[in-house]
Order: sequence, then C-alpha cells, then structure tokens
Amino acid sequence: MSTDTSVPGPRVSGLAASDSALFSTLVREAPMGFAFFDAEMRCRRVNDTLADLLGVPADDLVDTLPADLLREDIAATVTAQVAEVVSTDRAVVDRDFRFAGPNEGDTVGCWATSWFPSHGPDGKVLGVALIAVDVTERRLDEEQIRRKEERYRSLVEASSQVVWVTSPRGEAVDDAPEWRAITGQTLEEYREGGWLSVVHEEDRQRVETSWLEALDDNRTFQIAYRVRTKTGAFRQYEVRAVPIKRGEQVVEWVGANTDVTGQREADEMRGRLTEQLSAAALRTARLQQATSMLAEALTVSQVVSVITEVGRSAIGADRSSVALLDHDKFRLTLISPDGAVEGEAPMVIPVSASTSMSVAVRESRPFLASTPASLRQQLGGDADLEGYLAESDERAWVGLPLLMAGSAIGALRFTFTRPREITEEERVFLEALAGQCALAVGRATLYEQEHKTAETLQRSLLPDSLPQLAGMQLAARYHPATRHVQVGGDWYDAFRLADDRLAIAVGDVMGKGVLAASVMGRVRNALRALALNDPRPAAVLAGLDRVFSATEPEEQFVTLAYAVINPETGAAVVSNAGHPPALVVRPDGPPSLGFAEPGTPLGWPSQRQQSSFSVEPGNTVVFYSDGLVENRRRGVDVGLEELLGVAGNAPPDVVRDPEILVDYLVDQMLAGYDQDDDVTVLALHVPPRNTA
Repeated sequence: MSTDTSVPGPRVSGLAASDSALFSTLVREAPMGFAFFDAEMRCRRVNDTLADLLGVPADDLVDTLPADLLREDIAATVTAQVAEVVSTDRAVVDRDFRFAGPNEGDTVGCWATSWFPSHGPDGKVLGVALIAVDVTERRLDEEQIRRKEERYRSLVEASSQVVWVTSPRGEAVDDAPEWRAITGQTLEEYREGGWLSVVHEEDRQRVETSWLEALDDNRTFQIAYRVRTKTGAFRQYEVRAVPIKRGEQVVEWVGANTDVTGQREADEMRGRLTEQLSAAALRTARLQQATSMLAEALTVSQVVSVITEVGRSAIGADRSSVALLDHDKFRLTLISPDGAVEGEAPMVIPVSASTSMSVAVRESRPFLASTPASLRQQLGGDADLEGYLAESDERAWVGLPLLMAGSAIGALRFTFTRPREITEEERVFLEALAGQCALAVGRATLYEQEHKTAETLQRSLLPDSLPQLAGMQLAARYHPATRHVQVGGDWYDAFRLADDRLAIAVGDVMGKGVLAASVMGRVRNALRALALNDPRPAAVLAGLDRVFSATEPEEQFVTLAYAVINPETGAAVVSNAGHPPALVVRPDGPPSLGFAEPGTPLGWPSQRQQSSFSVEPGNTVVFYSDGLVENRRRGVDVGLEELLGVAGNAPPDVVRDPEILVDYLVDQMLAGYDQDDDVTVLALHVPPRNTA
C-alpha cells in the first residue's frame, strides 16, 4: 500500500487498479472509521464513517489540522495520539474513545481506536493511520454486567451468605474469601478440599457422603452442618448448591452457605421456653390433680399412693416412698416403700442414719443428690453407703421433709436410675407437693385414729360373743363404712331366754355419731329388758314403741327385726319394724325373702304383728341391715334381687357353713361399690340331721 495519499498512484496494471478499487471500497463502505494523518498532524484521508462520527463532512476534514474543525476535546485527543505514535514509532492499540454526538442530548458513544505508524521507503514515520470501531453496545453490555456483578457482590457481602464455586467434580477453582475469612483457612488449604476439615467432626461423614452423592447424581445439594470458625467456636450453616449446566453437561457448581446460628439459637431458646412453660403448666395441673385426689384420700396409704404417683409422673422418677416419724422421733417407718433406701433396711430408718430421708428430716430442708459422687460428698463414704451404691441401680436422689407447724413429721423420697439434676422449677414443685403431702398425712393420721376409736366404740356396743347352741350355729359380721369416722347406728344382738329359747335382733338407727350410738344403746337395753319379761316378738316391739315415743325425738328413725327361736326344733316367731326382710338360704332349693310384713319403724302408730316360721335342717336364715343391699348407686329393690341372685349362686360348701356364708354375701354384695353405710349381718344355721 502506498503511503503517499496526496497523489493517486498510476494504474500500472489491471490487478493494481482492482487493488486500488478494493481499498477505496473498504475505506468508504466499511463500518469502521478510517483516517490518515501526516507527520504534521494534517488529515490526509478520512472515510465517511469516521467523518459522521466527528460531525464534520469528510471533504472539509482533508488537509486540515484537528484543531481547525473538531471540537476542542476531540481535537486534543487526536493530536495527542498522533504525536505519541510519531514520536515513539509504536502503535497504540484498542484504546477507548468516548464522546457525545454533535447535537445536545445525543447518546455518549464509545469507539475502540487503534493508531499505527506509517513508514516511508527509508523507514521514517510518514504519518499515522487510525482505525476506529464502534463498541458502544458492547461497552454498555459490559457495564451492565459489571454493575450486576457489583450489586450481587454487595448483596452477598451485606448478607450472612458465603458464596462459592467448584468444578463439575467438586474441586474448588475460585477463591472464596468470605469462607476463608470465617474459617481462617489459607487459599491453598481451601483449594485442596480442606473445607471439610473445618466441618464439625460429628457432621463431617454425613456431609461428605451427601456431597459426593449430589456430584454423582447432578442433583441439588442441600444440608445443614456446623463449621469451626477461626476463633475455635462453631456456627450453624444451611448450605445449598446447584449444578450449572450447558445442555446436559455440568460446567460448574455454585453454592451458598447461610449462617443460621442466631436463628437456631433463637429456635432452641423458644423451644426451651416452650418446654419450660409446658412443664410448669403440667406441674400446676398435677398439683391441682393432687389436691383433688387428696381430698378423697382418707388413709395414710391412700395419701402415699396419690403423692408418689403424682410426683413420679411429674418429674419422671423411677421410685418413690414416704416415711413417717415414730412417736419417739428417733425412727422413720416407710409407708408402702418402693425399693431399698440408701444403706438402710427397707422398712425402718433411724433419723441419725446417712440417708436422703434422714437428712431431710434432721435439717428440715430438701436433700438433692444428682449423682453418686454428690451423694458420697453429702453423706460421707461409710461402708453401708458404699454397699448400697454397689448393689443399687439408683443414681440420683431427692429427699423432702414433710413439715407441719414447722416440725418434720416424715419425709418424701424420689430416686432415679440415671444421674438427674433437679431444676429450680422442679424443686419448687416438689416442695409444694411435699407441703400437700404433709397436710394430707396429718389429716389421714387423725382420720385413722378417730376411725379406729369410733370402730372400737361401735364394737363395744355389740355382744362380745354369740351363744353356743347344740342344734344351731350362729355367725355375725359388722363392717363399718369406710367414708366416715363417726360411730354408726347398726347393731345386732343374740341372747338366751329363760326357757332356753334364743332371742335375736338386728337393728339400724338413722344417722351417725354419738346420738345414733346412744339411741342404739337405749333400744338394745330396752329390748333385752322387755324380752326377759315377755319374749313374744309382737309384745317386745309394742313395748319398744311405747318406750321410743316417750324417750326419743319424733324425727328419730329406727328399724328392727326381732325373732325368738327354739334351737331344738327350729320353730320361730318374728316381728319386723320396717327392717329389710330376712333371707332364707336352702341347700336343695332357691333362696327366698321374708317371713313377715315389714311394718313401720319404731315409735310409729302401729298394731304389731308377728309371724311364725321354721328353720329346717340344712337351711340358714340371714338377718341384715340395709347397708348390704342399698347404696348411692343401687336401690333397695334392685339390691334385694341381687342378694337372691348371689345367694342362689353360692357353692354348696359355702351354704353349709354360716361363717363362710356371711363373708361370701358381704364380699359379693359390696364388690364394685363404694361402701357408704355400715353393714350388719347375723346368720342362724341348722345343720342337717345325721341320717346314718
């Protein structure tokens, strides 16, 4: 190519002419700008593309200096580039040239310019050729990509995520400075796959296996694990990585680790708080349950059953027991014990002994030992304790004093077969439970004492023994109600008359307490006195009516069945003052009820009647109080039908023995019911005659 652009070259041949035409076409039609400047910086050649860019017609630019027609900023750039190339004889390649169009508001364009020195035959620089390519769109795209990358990086840096990239097979190819800043790893350690070395050892195998499976299956990798930071602490991360594909081929993996330590800690805290609140609510409900159940517990054993069951279910104890102080205050006696006590015999524990219960009683404070070591430290390592620890599977102990008016009356004990720390909330619950237990035990102890006294008084009003007869057997039972401690009004009596006949009576005074007992005593004594004067049943009941009307209040209610029997013949006469009918049990036939109309209770206007009956050999006549057949869930009529059914199903050996029969009837009739009234039963049995 000729470097002399001022004079067209001669057409030396057809090829040269075509070359010149080709050159002219390229310069004129090419989408790139072209210009040639001589050494004095004058423009010698310029194409329309570049002229349009500069906003000056191509013909006007030829033979002018840049400063003559171009804008000051453009002229300065062109002059500086040409001068640099001429002075250094080196090309300047791919230098961006930014400018705005000639009109206001034109878009800023960007051309990539390359400046080449042009040499003459002697090698001297004759000028500079300029080639300019429009890269505005490309630069705009690159700028947009750069801004997106900056926004993405800023977003990542502002969040708790750590972004990383690996090869298709999982090798680290790019640096992950955020990861290294957290873990303290060097770039070499990270690239060599050392990221697994900072994963918690308990999570490492699981994480590595899951990562390799994701690589093999080209599926999303999603997992959570703990990472050791450069401070040595561990933080929780949730990790998600996805394969980037071109077509079906994975080209890389991109993942992000999200720090969820704060969220996990908050979740754990909420969980613990929820558990604590739920446990507190459950313990409160169990205290309320214990209060309700203790209201129904009348005996010490019932109280112990309620307290130990509620306590064990509330704190998960494996064993529990209650011990009460003896009157001398030197010994604790276990009530329904559940296992051995540390180093002691299972039933009696000296207060001076080294046990959880003894310490709780001596010092009037809770005793807590969460481990065997803690137990040794508090109790000392004597031989008894070491022997107990060697044989027992218990590993944690709780002893609580039962306090009344500030003084210990016993101790409550829970044990665990594993080490167990008692929380402050559980301790408060157990102390409240022990307080309820102490009150309930005190109440139950008083009840048992009063109940025993009342039962003793009741039995003192009954005959010490029944008459012994040659031709007749007697059996009696008295069962006081379990739901009250007052003396009752049920009674029975049997005594010989002057003519060797037998008088029997079964009565029931309405109500409980001293009043009922006193009425019962007066009726019993009056009956004996009247029977000794005139033993006929109708006469005795008529006399009792007169005595009762004269001595007892109108509202008093007493029923009575009275009979006189000849033991040798079994012939008998009976009169009934409103009492349940007698039961006749036969070995060879169905049982039946009654010998006489019931009549009215004592003291009511009535013409007393009496009926005759006979106790046949082998038969048994049973008199009883209404407590046997009536209760809150069963009416009298239903009870009488059940009594016939029970007697009819009695085995032969039961029917033959009145002692067995009365127990059988009481057990069968009370089974499944709460006994809320006294039960009195008196049976007369005539043995079968010896036919041999």
